[in-house]
Amino acid sequence: MILVTGGTGLVGAHLLVALTKENEKVRAIHRKSSNIKDVKKVFSYYFDDITPYFSKIEWMEADITDTPSLKKPFLGIDFVYHCAAIISFHPKAYHKMRKVNIEGTANIVNFSIAQNVKKLCFVSSVAAVGKSLKNNPIDEDCEWTVENSNYGYAITKYGAEMEVWRGTQEGLDAVIVNPGIIFGAGFFDSGSGSMFKTVNKGLKFYTEGVTGYVDVKDVVKVMQQLMNSNIKNERYLLVSENLSFKEVFSQMANAFEKKPPNIKVSKLMSEILWRISSVITAITGKKPILTKHSAQSIHKNNQFSNAKIKEAIGIEFIPVSETIKRVCKEFKR
Repeated sequence: MILVTGGTGLVGAHLLVALTKENEKVRAIHRKSSNIKDVKKVFSYYFDDITPYFSKIEWMEADITDTPSLKKPFLGIDFVYHCAAIISFHPKAYHKMRKVNIEGTANIVNFSIAQNVKKLCFVSSVAAVGKSLKNNPIDEDCEWTVENSNYGYAITKYGAEMEVWRGTQEGLDAVIVNPGIIFGAGFFDSGSGSMFKTVNKGLKFYTEGVTGYVDVKDVVKVMQQLMNSNIKNERYLLVSENLSFKEVFSQMANAFEKKPPNIKVSKLMSEILWRISSVITAITGKKPILTKHSAQSIHKNNQFSNAKIKEAIGIEFIPVSETIKRVCKEFKR
């Protein structure tokens, strides 16, 4: 049987679709506060009648930070897809991210070892990969340092990877995937989905920073192929293309038949805006529109290599333009 953590998130929900399509025996854990209705919405993008597929999932209430709650879900499990995580760039979320991303992953690894799980697939992030020293594309061999990636999310995802590698030293077979920004239908109120919602409302501003993007369908496809292969104790960057924020927002705007952003935000403007945003957050308690890290990252030129995963399994990634058109269409639904 397969266990999926984070099944109520973007990657986890699309993974559950793929697994139930293949008639796999699937168990998914969720917290009491999670909304399973959002997962059903994702299933509706694939099936006219979701019941025959959604009913195959055995849902269990559990929390990866609550060790006793994990005992029952791990019974009879052969393979684990660990997708659960907190993504935030707000400094105040750091301790919560450490709890979920690092300690939670340690718990999943420990139970996997104790229950003799055959293989674990962990969804990490490009945030846990080091920077290139010679302006070459970033790859899996780039060394991560806290000096170059000293924001909370990166630190906790790197810490989570260390727990997985620790597990491999104790006999657990594992693979790690490091996706760029993941685009996929569903969850349009959070994460990358909120980018589509913002552009649909009318976005005037852009930056020329560059980063990597990947389709959620490709992420799921790679995860399954790696788990069904003899590959173990390796990690892979998952990026279809490296594009500027301007280009991505413009493609979204065109798909929504909206005016593309036409006001360039300079680094100075970003520095001023995140400071203003932090003051507003301190007064109102609302989430900041811009944080110090996000203000800096939207101007960086990060080029990622997908050569290793292409060589490993021969995947051809879905072009980002096709992904954006499909997701915008599904957003309109």
